[in-house]
Amino acid sequence: MVRLFVRHPVADFGKWFDGYKRYADMRANNGVKADAVYQAVDDPNDLTVWHDFATAEAVQAFLANPELKSAMEELGVSGPPTIWIVQEAG
Repeated sequence: MVRLFVRHPVADFGKWFDGYKRYADMRANNGVKADAVYQAVDDPNDLTVWHDFATAEAVQAFLANPELKSAMEELGVSGPPTIWIVQEAG
């Protein structure tokens, strides 16, 4: 299992989260096995999202998908994301 973390600001969490839920099928169709959304304690528009994938190649394909960039723009991501990819140790 490979986990993708993405942290980015959004203009309006409510709008972003409603849209995030609408894109559930897109995520599943592009290899996302599980996901969760977290808000910073002191700023509800500062989000960290994780997605689980079977392989690192699946993560890279997801990140390269133009539909992802379009969705992020549509949902009001207001700054560049910080992205990191990890796998379970051991």
